[in-house]
Amino acid sequence: MTQTAIPFVFMRGGTSRGPYFNRGDLPEDRDTLAEVLIAAVGSGHPLNIDGIGGGAAVTTKVAMLSRSDEDGIDIDYFFAQVSVEDRLVDFKPTCGNILSGVGPAAIEMGLVQPAGDQTEIRIRAVNTGAEVLARVQTPGGTLTYEGETAIAGVPGTAAPVALSFMGVVGSSTGAFLPSGHLRDEIDGVEVTCMDVAMPMVIARAADLGLTGYESAEALDADRDFFARMEAIRIEAGRRMGLGDVSKSVTPKFGLLAPARAGGTIATLYFMPWNAHPSMAVTGSQCLASCALTPGTVADGLLERPATGPAEIVLEHPSGTIDVLVDFEMSDGFTLRSAGLVRTARKLADGRIYVPGRIWAGPA
Repeated sequence: MTQTAIPFVFMRGGTSRGPYFNRGDLPEDRDTLAEVLIAAVGSGHPLNIDGIGGGAAVTTKVAMLSRSDEDGIDIDYFFAQVSVEDRLVDFKPTCGNILSGVGPAAIEMGLVQPAGDQTEIRIRAVNTGAEVLARVQTPGGTLTYEGETAIAGVPGTAAPVALSFMGVVGSSTGAFLPSGHLRDEIDGVEVTCMDVAMPMVIARAADLGLTGYESAEALDADRDFFARMEAIRIEAGRRMGLGDVSKSVTPKFGLLAPARAGGTIATLYFMPWNAHPSMAVTGSQCLASCALTPGTVADGLLERPATGPAEIVLEHPSGTIDVLVDFEMSDGFTLRSAGLVRTARKLADGRIYVPGRIWAGPA
């Protein structure tokens, strides 16, 4: 059987991992594209044994890059979340961890040329329309992955990739509070439905019988909790104007609890059918915004800073993540921007092969 070879760069971006493709090397048709990504990742098996996925939602993510034709934007970043077992591809969300590898990958692919000791790359997240400024370390005009920056959930240190997110409010729904309320009650549980970088349903851990300090493994084993959470998430998705979200990874689900390790607030993040082992970049912005907004389910769980910018330290199962939030409170909470520092590393490059019966390659 003939196979089709597709060039790729295999990257760790933040606490996620996956193939980064040139969009021009993939099929334009969305249905065919989904089948190609399913084959590449190996979706349909818990170990992704017939592809390069890692058997977890954080290792079955895909980035597709192209030069942007939009003024002021260097790279268009199109994201796909491929399921581990269900042979599904969701093109609705974006991923901030994978985004942290977009700048380095664009340089690796020759889509961007390094400029000085630090190269600024303006990125448009195609899925949501958000704009991000990435600052990539290129000392002497050469891309480097070596550095002293450590992030929770990744061993060792690497070169920092600074990300500044703009225009993230209402990224998917068009509204900061897509249900129209600071709080909604669903199945007897108070939640805040918020859309900052990623639409989320956020509750207090205690209201769902949890401490908020559980490990990802312990949470994944609690299927009764997941059944209850999913029912709340599906109804919240309807109230947020997202329709039937039973087969979509958005909105994501998050839980809050008082900090216990010196951070601002303790958090748990769900993808949504598994617990995240650490924290999503997009989710961190939404959770930090919820924590800062008076009247949300975060009330009483932290001492809020009165003025911005403020560094919000989110505790999560693997450590902490710092979110620098620029906001004002003159007429309620208004988010200007959110910034984080992540790391990325190239793991491999070459060609990935998919069966020719799925796609024969570019015409």
